[in-house]
Amino acid sequence: MFARPNAQHSQIAYVTNDIDAAVRLFSEQYDTPGFFVFSNIQPGMEQQGSPQLRIGLARVGGVEIELIEPLNNTAPMFRDFLPQTDELVVRFHHVAIRIDGSLADWNAHVASIDVDAHPIVYSGQMGDDLRFFYTDERATLGHYVEHVWMSASMLAQVAEATPTYPAKVD
Repeated sequence: MFARPNAQHSQIAYVTNDIDAAVRLFSEQYDTPGFFVFSNIQPGMEQQGSPQLRIGLARVGGVEIELIEPLNNTAPMFRDFLPQTDELVVRFHHVAIRIDGSLADWNAHVASIDVDAHPIVYSGQMGDDLRFFYTDERATLGHYVEHVWMSASMLAQVAEATPTYPAKVD
């Protein structure tokens, strides 16, 4: 699953009960001074049963750090990693494998997954620009693995919006 054509480890993701406090934590204790923070629910994207999340992205040393705050009890796959407390909690949740190339490359990746050994627990897409699914690897690895593909334009848009550290020097 990790060693596939066009696949590369691209992200480490954490869930939190307070994304603003988690951003401060990463700034103060891990020298990541800023994140691009947004909601995955945009006008026209609301779907019945879809998880509502606040997401923060930063790129550190070539790897994307993702912070995820589940909202309104809509995202049990993310929320269930968090203990019930009023104090800040940040917990490791998943790594992401990005599939580079065309949609055909994505489809080949999907076809290569043994879903009996690596069950798909959540999947989605956004038009012709984004495809993703999560496999449940908790029994063996202790976490999920996200598989994601983005069109070249979407990948460029995300890269442009995501703060990168150390900062690029022109």
